[in-house]
Amino acid sequence: MRIAATADLHFTPARLTGLKDQLYKVRDEADVLVLAGDLTNYGQPSDMEPLLNVIVRLRIPTIAVLGNHDFESAQQDELMRMMTAEGLKVLDGSAYERDGVGFAGTKGFVGGFGRGMLTAFGEPEIKTFVRASIDEALKLERAMSQLRSKKRVVVLHYAPIAATVEGEAPEIFPFMGTSRLAEVVDRHGADLVIHGHAHHGKTDGRTTGGVPVHNVAITLLQSQNPPAVYRIFDV
Repeated sequence: MRIAATADLHFTPARLTGLKDQLYKVRDEADVLVLAGDLTNYGQPSDMEPLLNVIVRLRIPTIAVLGNHDFESAQQDELMRMMTAEGLKVLDGSAYERDGVGFAGTKGFVGGFGRGMLTAFGEPEIKTFVRASIDEALKLERAMSQLRSKKRVVVLHYAPIAATVEGEAPEIFPFMGTSRLAEVVDRHGADLVIHGHAHHGKTDGRTTGGVPVHNVAITLLQSQNPPAVYRIFDV
């Protein structure tokens, strides 16, 4: 299977024509399109509707997770309903199998990496924050446990490792993702992990267990030579 993956479209109607031009070849180059969150800029259904018109006209099976921007207007349930109604597979602690390849996904959350990962100690506000991070890791655990396919792809918005965040300001590393997600991936095993969110990070890294991790934020892909708006992976 050839997978085209991108993230962080931050779509507004002003970007409609440009996005059509950027994505029109994807069906000829891939079997599946993966969107790793931040599909809209402010999470408004009025922005999602024209974006879905573009995606549906690509006529390619599409798998997606939401990102933090898609939650901004507290309309995430409506966005997921709209996407599902148009045939997109929206992963939110859930799994999907197609042609022998399993996809497990969730948005993920922040919290930091390695020894710098925030723990549930101290004020109740800190414990609530960490609980949200743990809950997203548990959602990924649930999704991965549903897969029966030998080939496995994990789709996230937030980064599971620090290596693909490098390039961002060090001060914001803890807000780019959390190692809790990578721990789940290594426990279950995967062929690759796709994420976005880190617009100025690095494209490639690996979990401690050796699973390849790829940052497909569109701004990062456009900064490569040659520039691209999606990346192709063979699984």
